[in-house]
Amino acid sequence: MNWERLLSLRRQGDTEKRVRRLQDETRLGFEVDYDRIIFSSAFRSLQDKTQVVPMPIDVGSRKEFVHTRLTHSLEVSVVGRSLGRIAGRNLLRKHPHLKEQLGYRFNDFGAIVAAASLAHDIGNPPFGHSGEKAIGAFFQSGAGKRYQAELNAEEYQDLIDFEGNANGFKLLTESRNGVPGGLRLSYATLGAFMKYPKASLPKKPTNHISDKKFGFFQSEKGTFGTIAEELGLKKKDGNEPASWYRHPLTYLVEAADDICYTIIDFEDGINLGFISEDYALEYFIKLVKDTINTKKYNQMTNTSDRLSYLRALAINTLIHDAIRIFEENETAILQGDFDVALLDKSHYKAQIGDIINVSISNIYQSQEVIEKELAGYKIIADILEIYTTALLRKKKGDATNYDNLLIKTLPTQYQDHSKTTYELLLSASCFVASLSDSAAVNIHNKLMGRQL
Repeated sequence: MNWERLLSLRRQGDTEKRVRRLQDETRLGFEVDYDRIIFSSAFRSLQDKTQVVPMPIDVGSRKEFVHTRLTHSLEVSVVGRSLGRIAGRNLLRKHPHLKEQLGYRFNDFGAIVAAASLAHDIGNPPFGHSGEKAIGAFFQSGAGKRYQAELNAEEYQDLIDFEGNANGFKLLTESRNGVPGGLRLSYATLGAFMKYPKASLPKKPTNHISDKKFGFFQSEKGTFGTIAEELGLKKKDGNEPASWYRHPLTYLVEAADDICYTIIDFEDGINLGFISEDYALEYFIKLVKDTINTKKYNQMTNTSDRLSYLRALAINTLIHDAIRIFEENETAILQGDFDVALLDKSHYKAQIGDIINVSISNIYQSQEVIEKELAGYKIIADILEIYTTALLRKKKGDATNYDNLLIKTLPTQYQDHSKTTYELLLSASCFVASLSDSAAVNIHNKLMGRQL
């Protein structure tokens, strides 16, 4: 892989090459990507999607507002921008022709990583991490299993392993009436967004980080193939035609996400009282012991101030460590030979692991989180059962009046019953994934006759 192709400004539908040195410096193409994402309805819905903990939660006499998918995504984009800019500055020194001949600037790298980071959770369903599993369970062991015989192996795998990353790619690229190419983001940003550039089968064919999950549904296989070709992504060996190695900047997007959820989920747990403050501060201090200003720290009498200071130091520490790993392994990354996440090679891997283990036991497995996930399973299964039944009956000409009424409640783009069985089932799943937590609860209550 080479950087000139990897930094492509091309968008779906372009008939001419976009040249970096001819770009308007006041509104660069990669910055337009960020704007288009942040103004999209799919991004706005993240404000009412659970990150980890249901929100808000009563803590003593106050309500504590924790991170939603939206605030998490904004913070990941900020960290991603820093990672991209630092990496870009160093890459331009190493590959001066990118700047001198082609016109790229270090801000371009920051803009690409920031935009991809902003969108990294845009396809995630409601109800936190269990949302994807709930959709998959409906088709694998629930009422949706009856559709297996009507699907090929790849189509069925898309559904039983429903993946927020693949749904995100669909949201960003899918054409609708009057909206060709979806958000029409640059191919560089779409490439950086794609953490798992492969189809759902074969499942985890290797231990390479890019094979951990999948990144596009069968319906977007051709679209991603076109983007991968333009970017010059390296194809994997073997008989599987729809599998590539990552865009190098994807490693920075992943690092930004890893840094934020490691540090900030932990901070939420402290603020909610799931983790004792003294215990938590001790964990943070271990991570930043090489950079902490002890005098400044000891002058802070407020625990919140101490926590904010340590959080900022921890993020900065991990940013620079991630950059170190990226630079040391740039050649291997370009060749597809770097097979783990950047932070898996971190000097602070032990400290990161300790923080994550505490978060798992005290936050992710807390009663509040488990109860929300359980409710999510039931709500998602019920909504999917009702809508898939109505859509498939309509397709076969057996729709009841109730089915017709149900279909009219769907957004227009989900009402087309002329699609294949796979497309209808995927469309229903994507509709459910598009719902915010509150919208899913409200729709469920109405469908169950609990409210008008």
